[in-house]
Amino acid sequence: MHLIQKYFPNLSEIQFKQFEALQGLYGDWNSQINVISRKDIESLYLRHVLHSLSIAKLIQFKAGAKILDIGTGGGFPGIPLAILFPEVTFHLVDSINKKLKVVNGVAESLGLENVYTTHARAETIKGQYDFIVSRAVTTMPDFVSWIKNRVAKTNTHAIKNGILYLKGGDLTEELKTYTKATLYDLSAYFEEDFFETKKIVHLPLKYKG
Repeated sequence: MHLIQKYFPNLSEIQFKQFEALQGLYGDWNSQINVISRKDIESLYLRHVLHSLSIAKLIQFKAGAKILDIGTGGGFPGIPLAILFPEVTFHLVDSINKKLKVVNGVAESLGLENVYTTHARAETIKGQYDFIVSRAVTTMPDFVSWIKNRVAKTNTHAIKNGILYLKGGDLTEELKTYTKATLYDLSAYFEEDFFETKKIVHLPLKYKG
């Protein structure tokens, strides 16, 4: 929890308690439904919570924004971001229903009223969103094909509407056809070794009605 305080020192008392509760909640749920590896559960705040919150170092979502989290797994990056941005709506989607049972249980325990989930394949989701977030569920070309036409028309943030993708390693080949993609090194935000090769990919996408 000290990691969260280190990089996000201005949390409200409610947010602090919600973040603090994550270790116990995920520990309990993970013993029933395995959504996080044993090694990762021991480093939950570093490998999952802080990694998810790196998006908040790049962009501050505005009240009323709508965010779609594709392939959320155990609720990352959606749950930590929903704690940090209580006035933003987060739609968490996964094709594996038992993972969403964990997400719903955690969200309910935390009292998060800005989170809702759908058990579905990404390409079947309807609606318009300011940003679509994910943690490396597939290659960028596949991901783009899944969520085309899901980006809202009106831009209200400092960066253009589109995809915010958390991924590591060399992305040169994968992104060579996406000339408008911008890469942000997480090592610019966090000093821990875990983030040395990790990045946020911002890919603006135009609205298509």
